[in-house]
Amino acid sequence: MVKLGYARVSTNQQDLTTQLDKLKASGVKDHKDFLFTDKASGKNDKRQGLELMMTKARQGDHIVITKLDRLGRNTADMIRIIEDLHERGITVQFLDDGISTEGSMGKMVTTILAAVAQAERERILERTNEGRRAAMARGVKMGRKPSISQAVRERAVKMLSEGIPKAAVAKQLGFSRQKLYDILDELE
Repeated sequence: MVKLGYARVSTNQQDLTTQLDKLKASGVKDHKDFLFTDKASGKNDKRQGLELMMTKARQGDHIVITKLDRLGRNTADMIRIIEDLHERGITVQFLDDGISTEGSMGKMVTTILAAVAQAERERILERTNEGRRAAMARGVKMGRKPSISQAVRERAVKMLSEGIPKAAVAKQLGFSRQKLYDILDELE
């Protein structure tokens, strides 16, 4: 078993020293093959240090992180990472939070975290749907804008044949010049 450590801060102005000291005190070797760091937002799981750690971690390894929020801010991504590691036989420990995925309790922790992530996804979907229904009740039209009728298309072509500039035709008919060009392309 190898102990790997991961530390992250959100910006280049922040310092990793406190996290790295805690990881070393927990038994992680002070070497680039064992300590992985990022200075990037936790919103994105495409972080160089995290990806390198995920690549280097092998079955039986133990990853140490100071806090849950250092792995990421997005619960669903954090759970996906933890479940991926768990499936590969790699345990994760969050020092400050007192959470570990090791042993039979670890499987329970992983299951609970997955349930929390699922509940969060469902709440987000619920709120989105509520917002959509409220907007529609206020008269907001949802979906694509209706396409331009054939009669309006014919009128645009007639106006152009009469020598009216394209910008003036588009303005008078209530759409953009680009839409007018799209209509002309469709007619060719």
